[in-house]
Amino acid sequence: MRKFKRPRLKKVRMSADAMLKALLGSKHTVNMDLRANLKQVKKEVKEEVSYWRKNIEDKSDRKKMFDS
Repeated sequence: MRKFKRPRLKKVRMSADAMLKALLGSKHTVNMDLRANLKQVKKEVKEEVSYWRKNIEDKSDRKKMFDS
């Protein structure tokens, strides 16, 4: 029979910097600006989409040349 009931673990919000500091130790200081990284990734994706649309427009012009 169980005499001792385990307490529920609480969810703790922790920043990425704090998490890395806890994992790597206090000697290693890694500052990650995650939001800036996300913005950079989003910008790259937008550029790819614009190039993709331009390529389709170029191909549609070629198709018109062959049709006429």
